[in-house]
Amino acid sequence: MDVEAELVAWLKAQLAVRVLTDLPADLNAVLPVVQVQRIGGSDDGFRLDRALVDVDVYAATRPAASDLMALTRTRLLAGLRGTTTNAAVFSAARTITAPAWRDYENTSLRRFGATFEIFCHPVS
Repeated sequence: MDVEAELVAWLKAQLAVRVLTDLPADLNAVLPVVQVQRIGGSDDGFRLDRALVDVDVYAATRPAASDLMALTRTRLLAGLRGTTTNAAVFSAARTITAPAWRDYENTSLRRFGATFEIFCHPVS
């Protein structure tokens, strides 16, 4: 089960913005964007996966990036529990690092990010 892929698909439906794992070369042209990347975690070697997932949002302005990060966090924490996708059952999500401003080398856009722990297991 690919937690990144499942979260990308789920968040696309929840947020109605571009959600991806790899940033496009034309990032400025496709804002706003939500980036999902697994950065670690643990599992029980059988079914339970406790994925640490970094979520960064990119927007044209700081308020827009902050608002999109707040909405993304709300959806993850309040809406993910009990959700089943084609490959995963999500049992919980919690914040590891709260949303915060993150510098980015491209000064024509703004980024906010947070880290979440996502609890899930395969559907079958």
